[in-house]
Amino acid sequence: MKLSRRLEMIMELIPEQSRLADIGSDHALLPVAAVQTGQVVQAVAGEVNPGPFKAAAKQVAEAGLQHQISVRCGDGLAVIEPGEVDVITIAGMGGSLIASILDNGQDKLTDVQLLILQPNVGEDILRRWLMEHGWLLTSEKILEEDGKIYEILTAVPEQEDARISSRLLYENQEWPSSSGDGNFTVTSELLLRMGPWLLKEPTPVLMDKWNSELDKLHSILNSLSASKLESAEAKSSQLKQEIAQIKEVLACLQKDRL
Repeated sequence: MKLSRRLEMIMELIPEQSRLADIGSDHALLPVAAVQTGQVVQAVAGEVNPGPFKAAAKQVAEAGLQHQISVRCGDGLAVIEPGEVDVITIAGMGGSLIASILDNGQDKLTDVQLLILQPNVGEDILRRWLMEHGWLLTSEKILEEDGKIYEILTAVPEQEDARISSRLLYENQEWPSSSGDGNFTVTSELLLRMGPWLLKEPTPVLMDKWNSELDKLHSILNSLSASKLESAEAKSSQLKQEIAQIKEVLACLQKDRL
């Protein structure tokens, strides 16, 4: 089965011999491919909408994998039982929706060893949820496909005796400023927003993403400048600060890390 590069990258992150739940599975492309390669031994393809649910069931039946892939119609993690799977993938949704799915299904996460999450937007919301609910972000990947940029996050249950923790991961960092005059503080909020692992190993795709984000912020700033509302001035000041911080991060990355 031919997967998109995005789904290929997600599949590469699934450990061998896993029991997988793919939530929002659409046509069940990921679980079918993962079972066909032998990477996954059992899978659940969960879908809340009737159309994609039927398409997933058809895909699994055509592949002859009904004995290994259970296609279930239900909302989020309601399609699995506690202890049934050890890996969960959720891809192609907003970060806030993925966080909500995880939040509503926390009782199903007890024995899960790995989350592989691909938010379309709102990555910072998802990073914050993971940090606040005992999940350690272990890797971040970024790619561009068909004109869109995607981030893929992995997380494992946080261990108290681990050498790395969420606290250390998102701790403020001091970088030499791009001008060479003193240091620049990369705050925990910036790390949550831009991705701590992505900033450690920046790529041209990461730079493209944030230059595009800067264009959007400048557009909002221009709109606010035409407003006479008192609140617009405060919002403009906040946006200018955000823009300055992101620009400095990109300048530092361009100078020292790319």
